Amino acid sequence: MKKFLTIFISAVVLIAVIYFSFIYFATFSEGVRSGELIKISKKGVLVKTWEGEISQGISGAQIFSFSVEKKNKQVIEDLKNFQGHYVKVDYIERYKTLFWLGDTKYFITKVTQEDSPHFRTKTIKNE
Repeated sequence: MKKFLTIFISAVVLIAVIYFSFIYFATFSEGVRSGELIKISKKGVLVKTWEGEISQGISGAQIFSFSVEKKNKQVIEDLKNFQGHYVKVDYIERYKTLFWLGDTKYFITKVTQEDSPHFRTKTIKNE
């Protein structure tokens, strides 16, 4: 009976480790999105996570919601600084999320500020 119980508990632990490793390290997709950064906030009751939104349309009808892992401190600072500006973000999409990482399956890995295509500046040449 002890041997069976030991094997059973070991199998359950091994399956749990494989499952959580797969969820954390395996990515479903990766890509780039751009739009106006309309929200970045730290939220949660027991576990605080960084969540944000990018508006990808003029009317705000297309919202891209994302999370940022706590270990990406530079990305969090950049997002705070670029609030309200047009940005381009690199992201990875995981199969599922873990509650201590974020609310969404999309995790931002890099952010850069871009020129908005809606408000192009015209360069005037003096001749």
